[in-house]
Amino acid sequence: MNAPPLLSLRIDGSSVEVPDIGLTLLEVLRDHCGNTTVKDGCSPQGQCGCCTVLVDGQARVACVTPARRVVGREITTLTGLPEETRQGWTEALCATGGTQCGFCTPGIIMRFADLQSRGETDPDRVARSLHAHLCRCTGWQTITESWVAFGQDHQVSDPDLAAQRASLEGGTPQTVGPEVAAGQGGFSADTAPDDCLVAVPDGQGGWLVAESLTEARRQAGQIQGRRTTVESQPPLAVPPGEWAVTLQTSWVDPAYLETDASWCVPGGEPSSPVANGGAFGAKLDSPAREAARQLADLHGRPVLVQLSREDAVRMGSKRPPLAAGINADGQGVVRVARTSGIAEAINTVAPGLQVEEVDLEGPPTSVDLRAAGWAEAVALLAAATGSLSPVVAPNGAIASVTVSAEEISVTVRCGDPLDAVVLRSYCIGAAHMAWSWVTSESLTVDAEGQVHDLTVRSFGVVRATEMPHVSVTIEPDTGPPVNGSDAVFAAVAAALWLHLGTPSRWPTGLPN
Repeated sequence: MNAPPLLSLRIDGSSVEVPDIGLTLLEVLRDHCGNTTVKDGCSPQGQCGCCTVLVDGQARVACVTPARRVVGREITTLTGLPEETRQGWTEALCATGGTQCGFCTPGIIMRFADLQSRGETDPDRVARSLHAHLCRCTGWQTITESWVAFGQDHQVSDPDLAAQRASLEGGTPQTVGPEVAAGQGGFSADTAPDDCLVAVPDGQGGWLVAESLTEARRQAGQIQGRRTTVESQPPLAVPPGEWAVTLQTSWVDPAYLETDASWCVPGGEPSSPVANGGAFGAKLDSPAREAARQLADLHGRPVLVQLSREDAVRMGSKRPPLAAGINADGQGVVRVARTSGIAEAINTVAPGLQVEEVDLEGPPTSVDLRAAGWAEAVALLAAATGSLSPVVAPNGAIASVTVSAEEISVTVRCGDPLDAVVLRSYCIGAAHMAWSWVTSESLTVDAEGQVHDLTVRSFGVVRATEMPHVSVTIEPDTGPPVNGSDAVFAAVAAALWLHLGTPSRWPTGLPN
């Protein structure tokens, strides 16, 4: 068989030759050049922006750009930016808290570098440019603040204290620093040995193993996911009764950016699918880790298991949907998808709610997702009485929130802040997640339990220009530090629902 012809590309100032076999620019950069600053969050959807690079100086999404179309053009990745530019953006993002897991920020830096080179100064246009990206961690505000912070002198945080606070908020060990903003957070798909086999779901409950991710996905016949035109519906009916307030929630995706990945050598311990981002609890039961262990032992070689965006939507844990009725005295009934630990989570803050677990066809659920069960209970209690007291989380953190059309005002007390920039960032991110959850997020799941919304954009995550400003006050506290953003998440959800007049279904739709 004749070898395929070669394409000659200019990447970060050097010439690179790759086989002309229909590769995308993302496949060239990651699989052939080993450039891990370019991330794969949704390929081939072209919707998350994590693989953004510059082509002749203009931002372009690499996962939907055929390599053949950029022959003779200058391709620049984060690695190829001038050191002063790269350092300026990573430091600005750290100074504002605009990076947490660090998966989306390399692509955002490339977008900002494009805007910067064209002399953009309008903050509104900067925010609109982020419509091409998805960030689940930060809530956008700290990212747009980094645009203003670029090139300024910044106070350097204590990296150990910053990492301690990030680990508390993320629920898993995390690091903080410019290298994280540059995408070097140790993600499994980036750190796998060069001689790894790659395994992807085969669509039949097993795994297809090949020499490369491109080959594995092609053999598996991966078809790009779609966004359904069918409107999502809450899967559970409100329990019968005369209630002061009722609530039905929908299936929602946690929308973490780094899709599940884990690698393992024969006889070894698999890498963590969580890496430098907690995924809000959604990856704690990821199938990737055990699959990597078993496949490495079976094949006698290192194996990287990597889920696509569609795989992660189908297989990843969701927040348990529920339907509830409650009276002004705090008594009521909650029907919820059967999930280990969910009744205890609800009754921790609302002992007057009777919990009925229901077998429900659909994707897996988990109580490990951010404040699952007890955040909904906080909202129900607030709606039943018509007012929101300071929210006390099960871990003792306290959050108070007021909501208006222009601003979400948050006050949080969660022990020693350790690092105010990091804590503020997580609180703003939690406020965004709560706002988005209540108003905009849902998945369409049919009666057989199949998810039909398989694209990043179909999750309904609120964009940068659709969020009100979030102000955060951190109350001084010398007590032991605890997670504070979960209390903020629950308090913002409850305060927003009250502000909207407690409509009976979430998502409610965005405020006018």
